[in-house]
Amino acid sequence: MLPNELVELADLIRARKAGAQTVEVKAANKGSPRNLRDTLSSFSNQDAGGTIVFGLDESADFEPVGIYSAQELQKHVTEQCNQMAPPVRAVFTFAEYHGVLLCSAEIPAAELSERPCYYAGAGRQQGSFVRVGEADLHMTDYEIYCYEAFRRHLHDDERPVERATAVTLDKNLVDEYIRGRRKDRPGFSKLGADQTYEMLNITRSGTPTIAAIMNMGIYPQGYFPQLGITAIVVPGKENGEVAEDHARFLDNKRIEGTIYTMVAEAMQFCLRNMKTRTIIDPATGVRTDRMEYPPDAIREAVLNALIHRDYSFYTEGTPVQIDFFSDRLEIHSPGSLYGRMTVEQLGIAKMDLRNPTLAVMAEAITGSENRYSGIPTMRRELAAYGLPAPVFENRRNEFVVTFFNTPVGEQHPQEQPQNTAAKAASLLEFCKTPRSRQEITAYLGIKTAYYAMRHHVQPLLESGQLAMVSPEHPRSRNQKYYTVSK
Repeated sequence: MLPNELVELADLIRARKAGAQTVEVKAANKGSPRNLRDTLSSFSNQDAGGTIVFGLDESADFEPVGIYSAQELQKHVTEQCNQMAPPVRAVFTFAEYHGVLLCSAEIPAAELSERPCYYAGAGRQQGSFVRVGEADLHMTDYEIYCYEAFRRHLHDDERPVERATAVTLDKNLVDEYIRGRRKDRPGFSKLGADQTYEMLNITRSGTPTIAAIMNMGIYPQGYFPQLGITAIVVPGKENGEVAEDHARFLDNKRIEGTIYTMVAEAMQFCLRNMKTRTIIDPATGVRTDRMEYPPDAIREAVLNALIHRDYSFYTEGTPVQIDFFSDRLEIHSPGSLYGRMTVEQLGIAKMDLRNPTLAVMAEAITGSENRYSGIPTMRRELAAYGLPAPVFENRRNEFVVTFFNTPVGEQHPQEQPQNTAAKAASLLEFCKTPRSRQEITAYLGIKTAYYAMRHHVQPLLESGQLAMVSPEHPRSRNQKYYTVSK
């Protein structure tokens, strides 16, 4: 960072009266902040890293107060950086600003293979943090495990299911899978049955693996009751809305079985709950009926959710979710994106496989391509239907795919670009009294809470102009948002 860039950053912080996901503000005019370790950890553990700005006083409306000593501040910050594991190498910049001296410490992202970065004095479990908005929160055991699994090349799909035996597998499916592996592999066909099972990861020391149970088990949910799919149709745009007869769901199904069976039943559920849209070609007058969403795109999304979900101990109690709303379809898969993959790279870069054995088995049994074509297929199919591109969200403990059913160019007029500054000012005035998602959506006159939150509320949260009543539970259905007093 150059001095002029630090000045520009300070101007931005003072304009929005807040830090950010990648910016932390400290006064440091009366001495060095004692505990920066939480922020050093959280910045190191996110791909974008982060910057700590010293010399602005948050408690005094972010007024420039300067730093007590450039030399001493660098020394004390570096000491705390050296207490981290792995050590953090901060890059310092100084700049004159409104008659005082500011300092920034840029914290680089730790290599993925070295995460989580944590305070060595507290240990990995207590000293690891993650950045959420402007807050540094303790990493969960599951988040720490995800880094450990990637670093140590642990694949939960290959772990044995202790209560299972060979007789709990469908012998016909197993035999067919083995025949497929032996085809054109003369040397492999010479192995005995036990060796074959072990080499193909069907068993580990004679015990069936999760990959085998989920692809070829007689009843996988007998061992893992929640490793299935829950599918619902909500009579509205948000969970909690009810129909005229007070029904919470228009359709509700728990889907069980192998991955192949679950994909087939999930498609049946989706097909029977999708509306049919009639399209008339203006040139020929030919009428065609088109489903609400392209089935091929849904199938790819469901397959991806089942194949690439997290199968660790931490997520055994969480099913894949298919949620139909009146304006969109959401598919939730337990576990964030695995390894080095980011949302921006989806469908472009080759991804690290969380479940390589399960994916290979599913390819043979379900016909899935396992060639990284799922995301491009979703995008292509939705575009052919004239629908918006799918939205991918990598949340803390889940990955979500959202399809919208309003064709491009037919969005509600109030969802079109408009005077966003005036809209934001109006919303801030409205939220001087804490408001729920539903209240904000109704006030803005927008069709969906999702759109209102993503395009209107989230930017104000990131700028610090809005805040959550319960920041420790950001996705609570009872969450409310209020305007931060200046």
